[in-house]
Amino acid sequence: MRIARLSFAIAAATLTLTNQAAAWWNDEWTMRKQITVDTSASGANITDAIGTSPVLIRLHAGNFRFAASKADGSDLRFVAGDDKTPLKYHIERYDSLLGEGLVWLNLPNVQPGSKINVWLYYGNQKALAAPDAKGTYDADTVLVYHFAERGIPATDSSAWANNSQDAGQAANGSLIGSGLRLDGKATLTLPATPSLALAEGASFSWSAWIKPAALQRNAAIYSRKDTRNGVVIGLDDGAPFVEITKDGVGQRSSAGVPVAPGGWHHIGVSATPGLITLYLDGAPYATLNASLPALNVVAKLGGDTAIAVPAVTPEVASEPAAAAPAADGTAAEGTATAEATAETTAPAAPVVPAPVAPAPVAAAGFIGDIDELQISKNARGAGFIKFAATQQGPAPSKLLSFSVDEETSSWLSGYFGILLKAVTLDGWVIIGFLGLMALLGWIVMIEKHGYLKRQSRANDIFSPAFRNLGEDITAMVEREGLAVLTGENARENVKKHAKARAYVQKNSSLCRLYETGVAEIRKFVPEGDNGTTLNAEAIASIRATLDGCVIREMQALNRQIVVLTLSIAGGPFLGLLGTVIGVMITFASIAMTGDVNINAIAPGIAGALMATVAGLAVAIPALFGYNWLTLRIKNLTSDMQAFVDEFVAKIAVTYGKGRPSPVVARMAAE
Repeated sequence: MRIARLSFAIAAATLTLTNQAAAWWNDEWTMRKQITVDTSASGANITDAIGTSPVLIRLHAGNFRFAASKADGSDLRFVAGDDKTPLKYHIERYDSLLGEGLVWLNLPNVQPGSKINVWLYYGNQKALAAPDAKGTYDADTVLVYHFAERGIPATDSSAWANNSQDAGQAANGSLIGSGLRLDGKATLTLPATPSLALAEGASFSWSAWIKPAALQRNAAIYSRKDTRNGVVIGLDDGAPFVEITKDGVGQRSSAGVPVAPGGWHHIGVSATPGLITLYLDGAPYATLNASLPALNVVAKLGGDTAIAVPAVTPEVASEPAAAAPAADGTAAEGTATAEATAETTAPAAPVVPAPVAPAPVAAAGFIGDIDELQISKNARGAGFIKFAATQQGPAPSKLLSFSVDEETSSWLSGYFGILLKAVTLDGWVIIGFLGLMALLGWIVMIEKHGYLKRQSRANDIFSPAFRNLGEDITAMVEREGLAVLTGENARENVKKHAKARAYVQKNSSLCRLYETGVAEIRKFVPEGDNGTTLNAEAIASIRATLDGCVIREMQALNRQIVVLTLSIAGGPFLGLLGTVIGVMITFASIAMTGDVNINAIAPGIAGALMATVAGLAVAIPALFGYNWLTLRIKNLTSDMQAFVDEFVAKIAVTYGKGRPSPVVARMAAE
C-alpha cells in the first residue's frame, strides 16, 4: 500500500509538472521564446525606481528563428510572465532576409533589483499584425521619434501625434535602425502644440542618442527659445550642457568630462522645479539649480533658434523715465530741448546706466547623428534613464537574456528540438546507423529474454520429475514423459493442461539432454533387455554425446549475443566519429562566414554532440542487457552441466558392470 501511494504521488507530480510545462498562451502560435529582463545585481544592477518603461527588443539570427516567423513579423506577440496577459508593442524595423528586428515593448511597473520574464510568441502564418505604438508609451510621453522615415517628416510614435514640420536627412546604419544626420546647417523643426507647451517651473524630460562627428564649440542639439526665455541642450568642446534662459538671463550647467567624437552616447535631461539634472550614458553628469521658463514655441533639433533681443538705452539717474515718443516725434524733440536747457543752466550730473541682462549667445548647429528622441512632460528618475541607456545602448547588456525556442504540441519542444535541428547531414547518417544498431539490440534483448525465460520455466518443471525417477531412468520416455511427474498436484496439472508436455519438450534444454541420453542408452541396452550391462567405454560414449548436446545448447543460448557486444563496443566510437565531423564542419562554417560568437558556435557544437549521445544511448542499454542475459545463460549452462553429471551417475548406478538391469530385476520379480 505504501509503495502504491508513493507511485501515485510521483505520477501526480509528474502530471503537474507536465501540465505546467505545456502551458501555452494560444495554440495557434507554434513557437515561443522567454525573454528575461534583469535589473538585479546579476544583470543591469539598477537600484533606483524605474516604473513603466518601453524596452527595446533586438532580434537577430543568434537569438531568433526568422524562418519560423512571418516575413513581416506580423505574428509577433508578447505575453507577460504569467503566460496570460498580452503586452503592448510596436515594430520599428523587421527584415527576415537580413535577420534583423527592432521591437519596442511596454513593460509595466519595472522594479529595480528584480527579474521580469516575458514570452515572445511567433510562428502563426494566419496571424494579423497587432502593433500598438501609442500603447507602448505612457500618457506622460509626448514625443517619440525613431527616425525610421525617409523623405518625409519624422513621425511621432506616442499618442500625441507631434510629428515634425519638416523632413531631415536619414542616417543609415544608426544605433537603432536608421537615424537623423545633421550637418550643422539644416535643422528639424518640432511643432508648438499644447501637449509640448511648458509652464513655468514645469517638470520635463528629454533624452536622445547622439554621435558627434567632431568637437564643436557651443553646438546646440536641441533648442527652444522665445524672445526672453529658452532651453538649449548641446555640447561645448565635447562636454554636454543644458542652458536655461529666463527673462534674458542665461544659466548653464558646469562642464564635465567631454565625450569623444565618433561614438554613440545617451544624453538625458530631467527637470523639476528648482533643479535640472543632466545625465550621460545613464549616469548623473551635472546639475543646474534652475527651473524651466514658460515656453510655447517651436523647437529646433540640430541648431539654435534666433532670439530678438531689444537694444537697451542708458538712462539718466536724476530724471524719470521718458514718455513714449509720439508718432510724429514731437515728444522726443521736446525732451531733447529740455535736456539741452538743463545742461546750460545746471551742473552736469553723472550718467548711471541701468543693469543690462546679458544676451544669450547663439549656438552653432550640431554636426553628427541623432537617434531615438523622447520627450516627456514629467521628470524621469535616475532608474528610468539608466534603464533606457542600458537596454538601448550599442554594447551587449546583461539586462536582457533570451532562452531557447520552444515548440507547442510537439515532442521536439525545448532544448531537445533545438539540438535535433542543429544536427548536420553527416550527423544524421551516423545517428541513423546507430538507431539501426539500437533497434537490433533491443530485438535481440527482448527475444533472448523470452527464450531464456521459457527455458528456465520448462527446466523447473522437468527437474523435479527427473530427480524422482529412481533407478529406472528411462521411465519418463517409456511412460510418455510428464505423466510420471511426482505428486498428485503435478498429475492433475498435466491432466488439466494437455499442452504442458509439449511445452517442456520444446523449451527445456534438460529434457532434450534427457531424451538424447535415453536414445544413447537404447543403442547399448535395447528394449527387452536381458541383463546387459554397460562398461566404462559405453558410459564415456554416452557422456561424450551429452557433452556435445550441451555445447549445441550453449550455442543456441549465446546466438545473436554478438549484436549486443558490437553495440557496446562500437556505439560510442561511432558517436564520437559523428561528433568530431560535426565540430569540424561547424568551425569550417565559422571560418567561411567570419561570424565568431557564441550564438553561431553553440548550435553546431550541440548538434555534433548529439551523435555522441546517440552512441551512448545505443551502448548503455546494450551493456545492461548483455550482463543480465549472460548471467542467466551462465545459470542455464551450469544447470545443463550439472544435469549431465547427474544423468551419467544414474547410468553408472543403473547399468554399471556387475549390476542387473532394471528389466532383469522386473522379470525376476515376476
